[in-house]
Amino acid sequence: MTEPITSSELITLYREQQAGLIRMAVLLVGDEATAEDVVQDVFLRMQGKPPCLDDAGKLLAYVRTAVLNGCRMALRRRKRLWGRIEPHEPPVWSAESAVLLSEDRREVMRGLQRLPRRQREALVLRYYLELSDEEVSRVMGIRPGTVRSTMTRALTALASELGEGVR
Repeated sequence: MTEPITSSELITLYREQQAGLIRMAVLLVGDEATAEDVVQDVFLRMQGKPPCLDDAGKLLAYVRTAVLNGCRMALRRRKRLWGRIEPHEPPVWSAESAVLLSEDRREVMRGLQRLPRRQREALVLRYYLELSDEEVSRVMGIRPGTVRSTMTRALTALASELGEGVR
């Protein structure tokens, strides 16, 4: 029998995972304010209507999927408001962060933002969150084989964006 997740479990998860979920969302939507809103909205919705899961260990995967879907909705709203697709600018880093980030990393971030949504999502989930193909498959709602082919195309496109040959 499935039981709703308790408020204390949600609070614990929020405290432990908030920063990582926001960083993941920043990579997907391109700005910190929208990323914070997406993560906060996910937790607020769950507080109002806690998910019923057969295994509390699946809560993090559930939240990651909810954040991914929230990012997709934010991008769709943005697209509708602008009336056309515009490339997302890379996140605006603070002065401290800008000093810490190398030019190579900033270039990778710009290249990542220019990738199609699905490819960007797959790369972020696989390499930033270090999820397995099966976990990426569950979060994105696609088959593991599709994850692998999407990753291959994404890495090829990113290498092309960065002006590097494919190895």
